[in-house]
Amino acid sequence: MLTFLGFAMIATFLVLIMMKKMSPIAALVLIPALFCVFAGQGAQLGDYVIDGVGKLAPTAAMLMFAIVYFGVMIDVGLFDPIVRGILRFCKADPMRIVVGTAVLAAIVSLDGDGSTTFMITVSAMYPLYKRLGMSLVVMTGVAATANGVMNTLPWGGPTARAATALKLDAGDVFVPMIPALAAGLLFVFVLAYVLGLKERRRLGPLALPGGREPADAEADRLAPAAAGAGPVTAARAVKVKPSGSAGSAGSAGSAGSAGSAGSAGKSSGSAGSAGTAGTAGLERAAASAAPGTPGAPAAPTGTTTATAPADAPALAEAPASDRADAPALADADGPGGGFQGLDPHRATLRPRLYWFNAGLTVALLTAMIMELLPIPVLFLLGAALALTVNFPHMPDQKARIAAHADNVLNVAGMVFAAAVFTGVLTGTGMVKEMADWLVGAIPEGMGPHMALVTGLLSLPLTYFMSNDGFYFGVLPVLAEAGAAHGVSPLEIARASLVGQALHMSSPLVPAVYVLVGMAKVEFGDHTRFTVKWAALTSLVVLGAGMLFGII
Repeated sequence: MLTFLGFAMIATFLVLIMMKKMSPIAALVLIPALFCVFAGQGAQLGDYVIDGVGKLAPTAAMLMFAIVYFGVMIDVGLFDPIVRGILRFCKADPMRIVVGTAVLAAIVSLDGDGSTTFMITVSAMYPLYKRLGMSLVVMTGVAATANGVMNTLPWGGPTARAATALKLDAGDVFVPMIPALAAGLLFVFVLAYVLGLKERRRLGPLALPGGREPADAEADRLAPAAAGAGPVTAARAVKVKPSGSAGSAGSAGSAGSAGSAGSAGKSSGSAGSAGTAGTAGLERAAASAAPGTPGAPAAPTGTTTATAPADAPALAEAPASDRADAPALADADGPGGGFQGLDPHRATLRPRLYWFNAGLTVALLTAMIMELLPIPVLFLLGAALALTVNFPHMPDQKARIAAHADNVLNVAGMVFAAAVFTGVLTGTGMVKEMADWLVGAIPEGMGPHMALVTGLLSLPLTYFMSNDGFYFGVLPVLAEAGAAHGVSPLEIARASLVGQALHMSSPLVPAVYVLVGMAKVEFGDHTRFTVKWAALTSLVVLGAGMLFGII
């Protein structure tokens, strides 16, 4: 009975959010409460929820202060050099942009924290996707899948859990898996390339007239602006058609003045700059937003205009976090307005403190890896120190906290709502019954192949339950069944890691709400797009592990 209710509860939750019948927070709270009553344990609902909240409270605290810390680091310009390098590679090519998203997500994932990876990746890439009219679910899907593969690092969590549960050395579990994980990451890059080609075909490649690089166009625009010259004539981005003819598109916005987040919506006749070296002058007019639509006429000489995409909301209707009070990632889409990304002239930059901030971040990540203090405590101390040193005045500190309050509230709310789901799933015994049923359903003849069975089961089980539930509840049972047929616990532990690419898009992973929230993507849309590709990536890792004799 509990097995059926458990699967029914998960299926109901996924169907409702993918069909957009309920918001994730409402579904995470109301559906488990209803199924708890169906299980005849409604009287214990309060205890289950409090227990779930207690277990996830440290995660919520970690995410809250991690968002503040890395939000401040983005504001002060710590990641600008990395972002500029990636964006120079991306240029105006949708294929390069998607590949750049995968590369950036993989690099930043080295810190072992998903929320950090998603904050930096979205902050860097979101302006490009918006400006070129690219699909945002491609960005979230590629970022989540790349991070899922990298999540198997020993300090990422799953490897340490598997080693602890089976009393093994984490190095013995992880190091032999490196070739298989490298194959999975390579597959993510290939997938990004293919998805990028599809986006390129859908939108048509963009290029600047005369073959100039975007960085050159930015320099051309910034130089006269800095010198106090008059109105700047922006270079126009051109949509290259298959026949070789080019339709003109909307011109890029002016730099500096109206391009900054602080003056969004206040200046007439000018619009936001790209804000980064790689995005200058890259816009499509509303008239060319749909493939095949004739381009809009060029802006008259001596003026600087930018046309927002046709589906862009007016600035007055945008969420507060998207307006001028969020300088690191300001959304200034509106009538005659461009999209403002990481503005190189934002008032929050602290170039003189760059090495202090870099050293603080390295020290923080080192302390996390060495486990000198609990991660929530480290981020709490780091956020307080970063705010105090970079913004010594109290009003400035309040402004920075307020600028990131939306993300903090959304993520913390999701975590505590997920605590209801996990609390009911665990407290009622549904998780145990589901795991026992799955293990019992394994045919006797599959005993010698328990490593393969473990790898296959890791996909659905790590998606439908937390890593703690899988590694401490299910994995020991699978390892015991494998040992009875001569399968090494090391092989079982390695096989258990292959589902992490899919796990990172699970509704029970708090970091995924940071990703979809900052990217302004519906969780259901993200799930529909990502699950198939993430599952395929996991199968590639499993196949490579078997091919190399690791599993």
